[in-house]
Amino acid sequence: MVPLQKALQIAYERGFDLVQVASTMTPPVCRLLDYGKYKYEQTKKERKAKRGQRVGLLKEVRLRPKIEEHDLQAKIKTTKKLLEEGNKVKLMLRFRGREIIYPELGWKVLRKVAEASQEIAVVSNSVNVGNNIALVLSPVPQKKSKETGTDAKT
Repeated sequence: MVPLQKALQIAYERGFDLVQVASTMTPPVCRLLDYGKYKYEQTKKERKAKRGQRVGLLKEVRLRPKIEEHDLQAKIKTTKKLLEEGNKVKLMLRFRGREIIYPELGWKVLRKVAEASQEIAVVSNSVNVGNNIALVLSPVPQKKSKETGTDAKT
C-alpha cells in the first residue's frame, strides 16, 4: 500500500496517469497507465463491437405481372445482392387496371423470384392488399466459415 501523494509523484515521474481501478475496495486500487491511450483503445473496442451488430434494413423491389424475362432476371440479381448484404427484401407487385383479374400471373412472377433466391433467403411474409401483392424475403443467417477466420489472423 502506497500513500496517495507518493503514488501521484511516481506517476508524474514516469509520465503516466494514476487511475482508480476499483473504488469499492478498501483501500482503493489504483493503476499507473496512459489514460489517453486507454480511452483510445476503449473507443476502438466499442467501434469494433458495433461493426458486428448490423441491423438489416427492409429494401423494396417493385415488379409488374407482365414483366419481361430479361427485366425479371435483372430484378432477381438486385434482390440477391440486397439479400447478400444482409437486408430484408420486400417484393412489391402492383397490378394496373384489369390485371387484377389475374392474380395468378402476379403470384407466378413472385414465385420465380423466391425460387431463384431460395438458397440465400426464406419467405417470411406475404400480403395481398388492394392492387398489390407484397412478399418479404429474409436472408438466411450465414455461418462464419473457417476461411474468413484465417484471413483475419494474417
